[in-house]
Amino acid sequence: MNDDETSVGIGSPPTRRRQVWIKLLWIGVWLAFMSAPVKDLIDGDHPAWATALGTFGLVVFVAAYLVLVFRQTAKALDRRLVHSAIAFLGILAAVLSLTLGSAWLVLFVYVAVSVGATMPLRTARWLIPAVTAVLVGIGLTGNHPRELITALVFPALLGGFAMTGVRQLIRTTVQLREARATVAQLAANEERLRLARDLHDLLGHSLSLITLKSELAGRMLPDHPEQAAAQVADIEQVSRQALVDVRSAVTGYRRPTLPGELAGARTALAAAGIAADVPAEAPDDLSEKPEEVLAWALREAVTNVVRHSEARHCRVTLAPRQTLDGRVLELTVADDGVGAAGTKPGNGLTGITERLATVDGTLTTRTGGPGAGSGSGKGFTLTLSVPFESGLGSTE
Repeated sequence: MNDDETSVGIGSPPTRRRQVWIKLLWIGVWLAFMSAPVKDLIDGDHPAWATALGTFGLVVFVAAYLVLVFRQTAKALDRRLVHSAIAFLGILAAVLSLTLGSAWLVLFVYVAVSVGATMPLRTARWLIPAVTAVLVGIGLTGNHPRELITALVFPALLGGFAMTGVRQLIRTTVQLREARATVAQLAANEERLRLARDLHDLLGHSLSLITLKSELAGRMLPDHPEQAAAQVADIEQVSRQALVDVRSAVTGYRRPTLPGELAGARTALAAAGIAADVPAEAPDDLSEKPEEVLAWALREAVTNVVRHSEARHCRVTLAPRQTLDGRVLELTVADDGVGAAGTKPGNGLTGITERLATVDGTLTTRTGGPGAGSGSGKGFTLTLSVPFESGLGSTE
């Protein structure tokens, strides 16, 4: 089972049936307070017709409450529909309380919670006290026990205003997610513009020169074939150099870097709901090839954690270490998941091993994550090391 199949991010609508049930469970767990009206129906203190109508009314109330809160927290509903649903819940709670007794006053707590979960703060801050006032008014009018009324006032106010905070958190999370997507799109657009500028700078002069020499060779060809051949040779040389420049530019764009992959790891783990402990910086004096190998390995390791580990926490460490063979840079990715990733090497670990071999690096794995002992069966730790040749820059 993958984490992304079960977890539902704040402000994200469920996309799978399992996520729907999990979200319903979190919303429905608060229905435990419905025990009072259920007990009142089971006790049989009402006539058969009143019990039947009370059961029907309670089922309708719970269904309307769940649909309203579930849909509103997944995707905002039309304002008029929300207002109508709140009014319906309030009227139904009042009718059931006046008809069947004090045990049904608890329904007003759910009305207040619905207000907090669906209404803007400027509306909820007066409507929640209004719902609570109706609860108190009906309770006093029906000569219900004052201890019960007092006991319900606090949950109604606290539950309602707590849900306003939850609603604001959801809205803020959605806005942050949209802002992150916008920033990513702007970054992609900026990268495209930079690539266009670089290609223009690389190819503009070369293509102009090729065009000029092609025209010159065409004019020389009838009367001066030797000079035309020299121009064609120049064209070939310029074309080959342009091809080398383009390949170098594209390779530079495609080559992953440790700072970029560390940032990507934080984003991927956060999106999967995994608590991440990832370094903010990477050594800036690591030579290009070992850095590229570590960057690819980090990407693959984090992808495995997100897809297969079912982890709650992942820790990435990056530190130099002195060994008998010299100084190395050691990368460790440890999670507290199921620990099954190391039982059978897959294509990912095989690819990491092959890349490490090109730079004389090493790979070790063990079962056991952060804070777990080796062989504990919980978690998985991947440790990679590459020679740390300080002071070497790009090999170009």
